[in-house]
Amino acid sequence: MYYASCIVHRASCIMNISLTTGKSIPGAKGESILSALKRHETYLVSSCGGKGTCGKCRVRIIGGEYRTSATGKLSISDRDQGIVLACQTFPEQDLHIEILEGSKLVVGDRIALSKSKDLFDLFRSLDSEISPIVKRLKLNLPPPNLVDHISDLERLKREIDHKGIKAMRFSQGFASAMSDDLRKYNWKINLAYVDGPEAIFISGKDTPKYGIAVDIGTTTIVVYAIDISNGKLADVGSTYNSQIRYGDDVITRIIHTAESGGLNELREAVIEDINNLIETILERHNIKKENIESAVISGNTTMSHIFWGLDPRHIREEPYIPSINFFPVWRAGTARLDINNQAPVYTLPCVASYVGGDIVSGVLASKMHRNREIALFMDRGTNGEIAVGNSEWIITAACSAGPCFEGSGIRHGMRATEGAIEAIRIDPEKLEPSLNIVGNTIPTGICGSGMIDAISEMFLTGIIDRKGKFVTEIKTDRIRKGEDGYEFVFHRGDMDIVLTEVDIENIMRSKAAIYAGISLLIKEVGFSLDSIEKIYIAGGFGNYLDVDKAIILGMLPDLPMEKFRFLGNTSITGAYLCLLSERLRAEAEEIAKKMTYMELSVSRNFMDEYMSALFLPHTNMYITPMAIIIAFSISFIFSSLILSAKGPLISKDLSIVVTCSHLAIDAVDKPPSPC
Repeated sequence: MYYASCIVHRASCIMNISLTTGKSIPGAKGESILSALKRHETYLVSSCGGKGTCGKCRVRIIGGEYRTSATGKLSISDRDQGIVLACQTFPEQDLHIEILEGSKLVVGDRIALSKSKDLFDLFRSLDSEISPIVKRLKLNLPPPNLVDHISDLERLKREIDHKGIKAMRFSQGFASAMSDDLRKYNWKINLAYVDGPEAIFISGKDTPKYGIAVDIGTTTIVVYAIDISNGKLADVGSTYNSQIRYGDDVITRIIHTAESGGLNELREAVIEDINNLIETILERHNIKKENIESAVISGNTTMSHIFWGLDPRHIREEPYIPSINFFPVWRAGTARLDINNQAPVYTLPCVASYVGGDIVSGVLASKMHRNREIALFMDRGTNGEIAVGNSEWIITAACSAGPCFEGSGIRHGMRATEGAIEAIRIDPEKLEPSLNIVGNTIPTGICGSGMIDAISEMFLTGIIDRKGKFVTEIKTDRIRKGEDGYEFVFHRGDMDIVLTEVDIENIMRSKAAIYAGISLLIKEVGFSLDSIEKIYIAGGFGNYLDVDKAIILGMLPDLPMEKFRFLGNTSITGAYLCLLSERLRAEAEEIAKKMTYMELSVSRNFMDEYMSALFLPHTNMYITPMAIIIAFSISFIFSSLILSAKGPLISKDLSIVVTCSHLAIDAVDKPPSPC
C-alpha cells in the first residue's frame, strides 16, 4: 500500500539508488535497500530472509541520507566505514552505495545462459538420450471401496507388481506423504523411484521436472537449475562460499572443523549459500521446490565431506585418507537442501585427499578419458588440480595454488562478474593502462585474467622486475606508496583500483605452484612438455584468459596456441552431465577408479620446481622460445635504466623494446622478430 501511494506522489517518494557499477535503480521511501535491489533483479545474500539477523546483506553507503533500524552482526569497524545491512536500511534521499563483493548473489548470468546450447550439444556428443536419476512409472490405481479395502501401500505394491517391478522399497518419508498424494492426484499418478528400486515420491502426470547441479568451490558456489524433460538450462546462480570467513583454503577449514561446533558451522555456511541461490532462482521462475526432484554435487574432497557433515580431519594427516571417495546417493532432506525432501542427491566421486569430484567432473567434460592423445587438464581454482593422461591412464595431483585468481587475498580482487577489470594493456611510452571491464561499466575490482594481464604488462614495460618488485626509477604517477608498500594504480575514481607488491607476491606464489605441479607431474610419467597434444584449461576465468600473457607470467607452459582449449567451469558442467545421464554417471565412477594420485607434499622435487618458478617467467629465462626474446627485451630495459642516470628512460627506446616484447608473443613456431 505504501509503495502504491508513493507511485502517486512520485516526486516526493521515489529516490534513486546508484551503484558503484554505474547502475541506478528507483527506491521508494520506506522500502529497504534490499527490497529495492531485489525488485530490479540485483540480488544479495540474505540467509535470514531480510530479518537482520544473518548479517550478510552488507553494503557501504558512499553518499546520501538514510535510516537504519538494526545493525545485526556488524562490527564497530564496519559501522565506522559506512557499512550497513541492506535489509535494515531505508533511504531518506538519493543514495550512492557499494555492494560488498561477499554479499553478491549473481543470478541470471547472461554469459552462462547464452552458452546453454553449447552445454546441451556437449551432452549430446557424450550421450544420445536423457536418463535422469529419478525414473517414472505411470500408474492408474483403482480407488478403494468397501469390497477392495486393502491398505494404500498394498494397493500401490499390487499395481507395481503388475508392471513387472519386484522388491520395490518404501521409506518412512515416502509412506508419510503417500496417502494424501494418492488422493490428491485421484489415484492417477507418476511414481518416482530410483535404482534399488526404491520409491521416493508421488506426482501428477503433468508435473514439471527440474534438477539442480551444484559446484561447491573453495571460493565460489555455482548452481544450475535444469529442466530435466529437455536438458535445457533454466537459470544460473553464483556467490562466494561463506566458508571463506573461516579460512581461505581447505587446510584452514579442516583445522576449524576440529574446534567445538566447527564442522556444523562450515556445513551450515555452505548449505545456506546453496539454498539462497535455489530460493532466488525458484522465485524468478515460479518453480515449486517440490518439483526439484534431483541434485548433483561436485566439489573437492574437503568440500564434499563438509557438505555431508563428514569429518575431514584425516584428509590433512598422513597418510591423508578421506572418509569416503564414492558417496552413496542420499536424500535432499539429509543434505538440508531446500528442494523436494525425498530428492536423491548424487555426489561426484573423489580420487584422493586433494583431488575430488570437481576434477572427475572436469575430466568427464573434457572427454580426455575417451581419447588416445596425451592431454593435460588443469583447473585454475583454489587448489590448482592437474591431470595428465588419455583413454588408458590418468595421473593427477593438486598443487595448492590458493584463491588469489578468484579474488581472495588481493586488495581489489573479485570474480569475473560485472565491474571486473578482465583485460589490460599498458602503453609503452606513457605507461598508461587501457582497461576492458566486464559489462562495460565502472570498474569495481580486478579478476583473475586481469591480474595475469596486469603483471605481464608491467613486466614487459619494465614497471616491475623479475621478482615482481616495482622499479621506482621509472617516472610515472601510477606508482605510489600505499599501506602495503608500493602499488600501481590501474583506475582512479571514487575507489582507486590498484595492485600492490603484496598482491603481486601472492599471484607469483600461485603461478609458481601451478607451473611446478605441471612440470613435476609430466616428468613423473617420463614425458616432456612437447609430448602434450592438448591442454584443457578449466576455472572461472578460463574464457577470459590470454594464454600468451599467462606464458609470460610463467603460469602456463610455452606451447603452440592451437594446443590450448578453454572449458570454463568444468565442475558445474560435469555435474550437469551427470544429472541428465545414467551412462555419464557410470563414466564418472570409472574415471575416478582409473586416476592415479600423486601426493606433491611428500615429493622432494616439488619445492625445487616451485622455487625455480618464483620469478618472471622462471629462474631459467631460456627454457622457452618466447622467454629468450623477452629476456633480451627486459635486459635492454634495465640496461637503459642504468645508463639513464640523469633522467627517465627515453620513451622511444622503451617503446621499441616493449614492441619487441609484444612481438615475442607471436614468435613461437615463427622466425625471430627483426627487433
